[in-house]
Amino acid sequence: MASPASGSGSPCGACKFLRRKCAADCIFAPYFCSDQGPARFAAIHKVFGASNVSKLLLHLPARDRCEAVVTIAYEAQARIRDPVYGCVAHIFALQQQVACLQAQLMQVKAQLAQKNLMESRKLENLSAGNHNIVSDQAMNAYNTNPISPQSSLESIDHNIGDGINMQDIRSREEFPFPKRRSYNNDLGELHQLALRMMRN
Repeated sequence: MASPASGSGSPCGACKFLRRKCAADCIFAPYFCSDQGPARFAAIHKVFGASNVSKLLLHLPARDRCEAVVTIAYEAQARIRDPVYGCVAHIFALQQQVACLQAQLMQVKAQLAQKNLMESRKLENLSAGNHNIVSDQAMNAYNTNPISPQSSLESIDHNIGDGINMQDIRSREEFPFPKRRSYNNDLGELHQLALRMMRN
């Protein structure tokens, strides 16, 4: 940003381009420096005209003039590059870019949703398959070795009885201690009680 030109200083970029004396209250001096200002002001003067820009700046508050000069310079340069559309061509290109990115984003979201749905269905199918396998294995085991309550009790009684007989044999042959009390009578009573309960 240029400083206001004084009577003894060099003119601002706008006045230098216009080849006129720069006054102390020059409207262009704060925004067009003496070095780079002429090239910047050339496009503005060609498109809008110096008098129109000065009137526009005078109608704006001082706090908004800097941003107005920036946008005016941008619009002037865009109009020189594209006399038909000017800065509208840049705006249209940005809108097309935003629309393309939004379409890509929607496509990616749809792909992610489809992938999550497929993963969810795969997990459900896998869980259902494991449940069916376990059920089939249990059914096959039951069909191969059917066990009834009565046969289970008889098998337990038989095995325990065999164990006690073997223990009695070992105790008689190897250990000369008195024989322990047998539990055959107690187990037999329990067996009989269980059979009566199943019959009822």
